Amino acid sequence: MSRKDAQLDAMLRHLGAAYYDSLHGRAADGDVGRAIDQVAGQMGENPPVGAAPRSHQRTGQAERPPLSTHHGRRHSRVRDVMTTEVLTVDRITTFKEIARLLVEHRISGVPVLAIGRHVVGVVTGSDLISAKDKSAGTHRRWTGLPRNIHDNDRYSRLTAEKLMTSPAVTIHPDATIAAAAGLMHDRHLKWLPVVDPEGMLIGLISRRDVLNLFLVPDADLGHHVREVLAEALPGESARVKATVHGGVVTLSGQPDGTAAHSRLAAAIDLIWGIDGVVDVIDHVSQPQPA
Repeated sequence: MSRKDAQLDAMLRHLGAAYYDSLHGRAADGDVGRAIDQVAGQMGENPPVGAAPRSHQRTGQAERPPLSTHHGRRHSRVRDVMTTEVLTVDRITTFKEIARLLVEHRISGVPVLAIGRHVVGVVTGSDLISAKDKSAGTHRRWTGLPRNIHDNDRYSRLTAEKLMTSPAVTIHPDATIAAAAGLMHDRHLKWLPVVDPEGMLIGLISRRDVLNLFLVPDADLGHHVREVLAEALPGESARVKATVHGGVVTLSGQPDGTAAHSRLAAAIDLIWGIDGVVDVIDHVSQPQPA
C-alpha cells in the first residue's frame, strides 16, 4: 500500500470511528459531517454546489504562508520544514494494524486522532513491544483454547486508545526550529506532531527535518554572514574577514574603535541565527587603547 493510499485508508477509518462515536453519543452529526468533508478533500472532491460550509473544515494539509527573509535567508520555523503528509490512526485501530503501518512504511510511530483530527496521543513501536511484554506473563493457566488463539484474540482487543502515550507532546507551526530541537532532545523524542491552536494535526517534524537545516552549502552561509556584517558594521565590514568551513564561521580582523566592536557582538548574535551555522569562532582583535 502506497503512502497516499495509507493516508486515504486512515481517513476512511477516521470516518468510521466518527460514526461509531456518534452511535454511542460521543459525537454529534456535525462531527461526522466534518469527517466526510475531510475524506472528500483527501480524494480531491468538492462539496456539492450550494452546500453550506461546515465549521472548522480541514483537509489535513498545512497552508504555508510566504516565507519571511532576513539577509537573503529564510527565518525557519516549524511550518517551513515539517511534513504535511502524515500517517495516522484513530483510537479504535488495532495492535496488528498499527504494527503493519509501522513496518510497511518504516516509521517509528503514528499520531492518534480523535474527531476533527485532534491529536489525543501517539503510538510508537516501543508502545507495542511494551504491551506485548506486559501480556507475556499473564493468562498462563489453561483456558480451554489453544494458546495461540487466545493470544491473538487478546491482541485484537488492544487498540490505539489503550496503547497510546497521552497526552501527546506537540508543537505549534510558528515555533522556532531550535525550540522543536530542544523539545525533542529534552523528551527523548524522534518526532513531534505539529498542531494548530485548536489541537488539530497539520503536520509532523522529525529529527531529520531539523538536521536538514545544517546542509546549507558553506558558500551560501558565507554570503549571508557577509550581509550581516555589512549591515551591522557600515564602513567597517571590510576590516572583518569571515570564513566558513563545515558550517563553522570564523571571524578575524580588527574593526576601528570600541563602538564597532560592540556592534560586532550584536552581529555575532545574528550570525548564530542563520540556518546552517554550527558554530561561530570570534578571532576579531580587541581595539587597542589610545
